[in-house]
Amino acid sequence: MDIIQALILGIIQGLTEFLPVSSSGHLEIAKVILGVEVQETLSFSIAVHGATVLSTIVVFRKEIASLLAGFFQFKWNNETQFIAKILVSMIPVAIVGVFFNDYIESLFTGNLLLVGAMLLITALLLWLSSVIKHREIRPIGYLDAFLIGIAQAFAVLPGISRSGATIATGLMLGKKRPEVASFSFLMVLVPIIGANALDLIKKTSNEMVVDILPIAVGFVAAFIVGYLACSWMVNLIKKGKLIWFALYCSVVGLISIVASFI
Repeated sequence: MDIIQALILGIIQGLTEFLPVSSSGHLEIAKVILGVEVQETLSFSIAVHGATVLSTIVVFRKEIASLLAGFFQFKWNNETQFIAKILVSMIPVAIVGVFFNDYIESLFTGNLLLVGAMLLITALLLWLSSVIKHREIRPIGYLDAFLIGIAQAFAVLPGISRSGATIATGLMLGKKRPEVASFSFLMVLVPIIGANALDLIKKTSNEMVVDILPIAVGFVAAFIVGYLACSWMVNLIKKGKLIWFALYCSVVGLISIVASFI
């Protein structure tokens, strides 16, 4: 992977991580188009995901500071309960990470048929979240958090949008749009940070040589673009215009499926 390829992939990651169109799916498509070797691309993918996590922290810095301030009061207040729900939402993806990590890694091989099929599932979820209406809008509960967490666990598959799956699930459960947006973007912080830490430990223990410059370029690009995309997406969710992303995912998914047979 050269620097130009890393820059392009970093921009794609930063833009698509927060838009409900699957960053992992677009990265796999871009790798095929750019002719990027599969070897070591998992490390790059984890690094640029880490960059978008950092951009999330910057965008939600006030909310995170407020949550931590409330948590360290050591009371069962709203902030502590919100953090508890975040922890509950992490259970499904933690199970997937522990027991199915090697299998998940094997899927990131530029399989356009798989990516295309999963993009169609993302489109279906986004469409359902737009057509299902609820008379009563309720706050996120613990069962809701777990169900949204299951959606996040399925989003480890390339082509299923993590933000799209979690936001769509929250909306279909009848939750408030601003709360769903914050919950969706904050719930991913610990899992991605953990994945970065595990990857670093693995590479160190295996004494594998990784070209750091392309990873650094991709990281910076993903952070800058991710910051802008995250800020825009939060406002977009509040306006409820997700149906266009369903259409986009459908088109890209169908193109990917057709391309896989060419």
